[in-house]
Amino acid sequence: MNGHTARLEADLGYRFADPSLLHLALTHPSAGPRHNQRLEYLGDAVLELCVSEQIFKMHPEMQEGAMTQLRQKLVREEKLAEAAGRLRLGDALIMDKGCEAGGGRKNPSVLCDAFEAVLAAVYLDGGMESARGMVLRFIGDCSETGETDAKSALQELLQGQGREAPVYETVAESGPPHERVFTVSVSSEGRELARGSGTSKKRAEQDAAAAALKIIRHSGE
Repeated sequence: MNGHTARLEADLGYRFADPSLLHLALTHPSAGPRHNQRLEYLGDAVLELCVSEQIFKMHPEMQEGAMTQLRQKLVREEKLAEAAGRLRLGDALIMDKGCEAGGGRKNPSVLCDAFEAVLAAVYLDGGMESARGMVLRFIGDCSETGETDAKSALQELLQGQGREAPVYETVAESGPPHERVFTVSVSSEGRELARGSGTSKKRAEQDAAAAALKIIRHSGE
């Protein structure tokens, strides 16, 4: 067995009843005919289900298009590679010397596949509840809309209510030229919904959209 597995189980907060599943999940295709690609295939589906379920629960106001965008953001390669980094999966992978010499242990695509393979191993060994726990711990609870999704989510929500699309207006600028802070208002049908601020107009718009979503959600409009 890979000498890193005990440490990895501790980082996962999960102990395998069948350690061979974890061993297989850590085996890169370069290491031989028995490798982690089938597990990676299954893990991709498990991850999508877990994240979709969380988004559905955490964002009752969000329409399908915005839900899809948020899921894509949460399961993108960069995000999964970061999660794999926190687990130190690169150190635990079993691969040939050529792949290792070529930077395989730090390759985002390799790490992404390994994370999904380990998730599938946890699912097969402990069931959906254990897999969900791994996703919540290393991907998050999906409660935040995210900078790239707040504006889309707000537009989806307003359109779903039959209201006009949001309009953004910069209402104030402050600070020195190299540290400008912008304040933006977001309105619909001539009514201001919220304001937000940020170091760029784009960030201020996202902040305003997120604030508007929160207000609408809590008010039940």
